[in-house]
Parts: sequence; structure tokens; C-alpha cells
Amino acid sequence: MTPPRVRHSGGPPKSRVPYGARTPRRGGALPWLAWGSIVMTAILVAGCLSAYAAYRKLYGNIQHESVLGKLGKRPPKVGHATNILVLGSDSRAGKDAKYGKAEGERSDTLIVLHLSPDGKQAVGMSFPRDSVVQLPSCKTTKGGTVAAHTGMINEAFSEGGPACSWKTVESLTGIRIDHFVKVDFSGFKGIVDALGGVEICLPTAVHDRDSKLNLSAGRHIVKGEQALAYVRNRHGLGDGSDLSRIKRQQLFMSSIVKKVTDGGLLSSPTKLYAFLDAGTKSVTTDDGLDISEMKKLASSVEGMSAGKVKFVTVPNEPYVSDPNRVQFAQPAAAQLFNAVKNDNVSKTQSAPKKAAAKPTVPASQITVRVLNGTDQAGLAGTVADQLKAKGYKVVKVGNTPTPNVTKSQLRYGPAGAKAYPTLLNAVKTITPKATKSSSARLDLVIGKDWGGMKGGDVAQNVDGVQANANICKNND
Repeated sequence: MTPPRVRHSGGPPKSRVPYGARTPRRGGALPWLAWGSIVMTAILVAGCLSAYAAYRKLYGNIQHESVLGKLGKRPPKVGHATNILVLGSDSRAGKDAKYGKAEGERSDTLIVLHLSPDGKQAVGMSFPRDSVVQLPSCKTTKGGTVAAHTGMINEAFSEGGPACSWKTVESLTGIRIDHFVKVDFSGFKGIVDALGGVEICLPTAVHDRDSKLNLSAGRHIVKGEQALAYVRNRHGLGDGSDLSRIKRQQLFMSSIVKKVTDGGLLSSPTKLYAFLDAGTKSVTTDDGLDISEMKKLASSVEGMSAGKVKFVTVPNEPYVSDPNRVQFAQPAAAQLFNAVKNDNVSKTQSAPKKAAAKPTVPASQITVRVLNGTDQAGLAGTVADQLKAKGYKVVKVGNTPTPNVTKSQLRYGPAGAKAYPTLLNAVKTITPKATKSSSARLDLVIGKDWGGMKGGDVAQNVDGVQANANICKNND
């Protein structure tokens, strides 16, 4: 079968270059991963501003856009975590005209910022801009409609603005987005300067004529134009690929989070307010992110340390018909989406109706049938792969007779009474249920509350950068 034709956004088709790499585009664009950390740290420290007047002044800096009426059918809300879609705009309007000429706006990188309740964990999940996906039908920014089609994920923003990006991410991941935050060039330098600069680490010296970045190898504190040149740099760092740059920018985000949480910013009202004032002047959000919601978010993550913050990239692989594009790698991407959706870090195993015996039967001796009771396509297959990796014998994968099962269950008959405690102790958010089945097989029924397998945080199987990491380690 001939692969679908991919519509390109932001320029003509690219020449053959290494996987994940891209050719320079006139004017360059800020790798917007850096903004994910700025948005998150703004939320983290906002809780320290007790004066309502200060909140109101900062809120007045922010522009707002109504999007809820453009989203169509949406995935259900699961749990109490908050998911914020961070969008980077490379608009050259107004003060940003000096960074090049380009009509309209594009979004180089999308980040879903996942905030667990009670400050337990934060995960910034980045989507490479060259990801080829199925884009839903959207209302365009000019009032028309664009039909559903296969294309790069950043086309959604170009065609339909934040609402279309929001709709696209929800349709691809099954994660319900609560708010969006759009940021642009303006204010970036002011934010970095308000922090007193941000630490970076270069594996080799850089002397780049285009970005005018000239630095020796090793650690540096960058401010102002130098900081902007670093995050926009396309040459002389890593292998020149987008994925390499994403990893580098995740280290940059980590450095910002450490600076905010460990660098004394919270103890200095003057520096704190300058940081937030600079950041909010270049932000647009949905109109639901009002003062009350901002304060609630700040309260929910109060006291979060850098060690509880992680930045990851959606698992990906070369696109089938174009090595310059990527596609989501399955089942790893679906596993990550489902873990974020269900906020695994805050999930605990439901208490069984009856005290279960201690596991005595090894996984290798247990047969399991996996049934999907949700509307998330492919979830049973993903769970089956996880069980096989743990040694279980999966004999069938399918769907429940009726969809929309609310509670996940582990069903077992008398012959499976000795085996079910082993699987019960390996799965989160599950209720055991005795049946009259004569089979020794166990039936794992996946419901809407599915919390995944035990053994780590929401990004347990995905390579990423912890915000308290050594920025010079494995830095390309």
C-alpha cells in the first residue's frame, strides 16, 4: 500500500538529511522546549505571591483566547491531575520582527505539561514537530474548515491555531487537556535576565556565524541575546537533528527549574515578581485559566522540587516513507500516553473485597486473557505486551462485549484462586472478582480507571531528563 502523502508546513520539502535532522529555515525559530520550563516554573513560584494585587497585575499581562467551543468530542477527565498544552509561536510580528520575516505563526514544538495533584510529580512530554500523525478536522483561523488528513503535527497550529493543536493532541493521546499556554519570542531575554542567567554546558567550543554564538567548551551562564542565540542555534551542536536538539533543550529546561527551585528566587520577592512579570507579558492562554485557577494550580504544586520534575520525548521512529519525518513508536507511545492520562504516580491499588493470599505462583505459570473495556484503540494489545515482558502467558487479546467499563477487574475461577494474587500485585487500580469459571485462566478487564502496571512513575520506560540532573552528563 502506498503511504499517504504528507502535507508539509513551514517550507518546501526537505532534502535527504540524517534521520530527525532539518535544514535551516530563514530567520530560525526558537526551540520552544525552553518555554515549557518557563511556564512550569511560573506556576511553581506563583504560589509565593500572596497579594491579590500582584496576581491581578500579572494576570493583566496575559492575553486570552476562547477555544472550548472548537474542540468537538473530547476524552473524559480522569483523576485530578492537570494537563497544560504548551505551544510555541514563531510569530515575527511587532517586537519579534527583527528575528526574520515569516508570515503567520507556526508551532515548532508542542509540550503537554502534566502536573500530578499534591505536588507529587511533573512531567513535560514533548512532541517532535516533524511527527506524521492523523490530524482531525478543524476550524481554520480564517473561519473555514480544514478536513481531517495525514500531516505533520505542527500543521494543526498553522491551520487552526491553539484550538486545533488542542483538538489534535487530545485525539492522538486520549489525554484530556485542561488549559493551553502559547508563548512567543518577546520577553524571553527578560525572563532569563530576571533569573540572573541560566547555566548551560557545551561539550565542545561553538563559533557559529549565523547565531553569533561564540563560547568555549564547558559550563557557562548565559543571559540576554547570548541565551537566545543558544536556544536558537542550529549548527555546531550535536548531530544537527531535531531529536538531538530536543535532548539538549531538555537539559536547558532542567537548568531553569533548578535555578528557580534551588537558586533563592523564592526567597526574593523582587526577583520573583520580575521573573513572573517578564514571563507573563509574552503569554496567551485559554480564558478558563483565570486568577482563581492560577492560584489553585500554584497551591497544588507548592513545594515541588527539581527532583520531581522530568522532561521526556514521545517515543518515535523514522516515518515509513520519509526518513526526514518521524512517527510515534508503538506500543511505547501508547503506554506513555495512557500512563500520563491515568497519572500513575498518584494511583494506588484498590483494596480487594477479600484479603488476597500472598503470591505463590510465578508469572511464567499463569495464563491471561486481556479484554479492553475502554474506547482507547489498541490498549489491550499494549497491556498484553507488558504482561508478556513480565513472563505471563497471554492467550487472547480482545474487547469486552460492551464498552465503557468503569472499573478494571481481575476475574478468576476456583482453579485460578492460587494464581490471581501474583497478577493482582503487579497491576494498579484493579479489583479482584471471583467467578464460577472452571478455567485456570485469568481475565484482565481494562476499565476507564486503568492505572497501568506497577513499577515506576508516569515516564518509567521513556528516556528523559530529570530536572535535577547534571547538565554536563551525556550532553551532546
